[in-house]
Amino acid sequence: MIRYDHVAKTYSSVPVIRDVSFDIDEGDLFVLVGPSGSGKTTLLKMFNRLTVPTEGNVYYQGKKIKDYDLQQLRLQTGYVLQDSSLFPNLNLQDNIAIQLEQQGIAKTKRHQRACELLRAVDMDPEKYAQRMPNELSGGEQQRVGIIRALAAKPAVILMDEPFSALDPVVRRQLQDLVLRLQKQTKTTIIFVTHDMHEALRMGTKIAVLKDGVLQQVGTPQEIINQPATKFVKEFFYGHGFQFSLNAVLDGGLGKKVSAASDDLPVVTAKKLEELLAFCRDRQAQRFVVQTDDGQYIVNQQDVWNYLIRREENRA
Repeated sequence: MIRYDHVAKTYSSVPVIRDVSFDIDEGDLFVLVGPSGSGKTTLLKMFNRLTVPTEGNVYYQGKKIKDYDLQQLRLQTGYVLQDSSLFPNLNLQDNIAIQLEQQGIAKTKRHQRACELLRAVDMDPEKYAQRMPNELSGGEQQRVGIIRALAAKPAVILMDEPFSALDPVVRRQLQDLVLRLQKQTKTTIIFVTHDMHEALRMGTKIAVLKDGVLQQVGTPQEIINQPATKFVKEFFYGHGFQFSLNAVLDGGLGKKVSAASDDLPVVTAKKLEELLAFCRDRQAQRFVVQTDDGQYIVNQQDVWNYLIRREENRA
């Protein structure tokens, strides 16, 4: 669906992106992750032509991005920034429907769509539709920013560090919201973050960057279990990254389920150590882990294999 083909970007003779290539499949939640200055946002902006590659090309549906009509490309692409960027002079209903207005959609249909999206994120339209942005909390503003990006039903949404300014509780709530909405809509999302835990939690595919160089592209499981470079390994196991229970489960240790089999033992765990203690004290080969984030079916052997791989990667 989307292809970055040997793209590079130079500013004043200083390279910031160096010969980067990767593919994004339709329906992917594709995460660009790396430290500050690694080129994540530069790559993101190449899709909607806020940045133009010095070399190489970005393709969308087999056609070069530079050959698309710029206005139509941007109208058909959702965009969510670190702050919600809501228009302060418009109420929420009109903020959400702004792209629909630009597309010439009738006012009644615009407002119907805005109310539908407010309900989708548990914001009662009767209570919120006429409110102004300054009447909302930061988390509420970002919810509106997210559904505004969905209003025109775009095939692609760009999200640039959308949750980095929020507190951990609200951040996790909005992560869950995006995951739920993306699952429902099957929208392709390119998501920028500097947080490896967030990358593991959100991404179906992850691209790791350092100093404009692509280090690795893979699933969360591949990134954890088979780091391609020393940097990728250290990015996970250094710099204060902690393997919490949820980080491990999000990285592929267990399979999340909506309802587990009644014949499997259940352990409620908040820490990785509690899961390990359960494995040590029980003989069950498969069991259900109940966490604050839901239920996971876990294979005991997978737990031991994970610990072995973790120690090997630390070596």
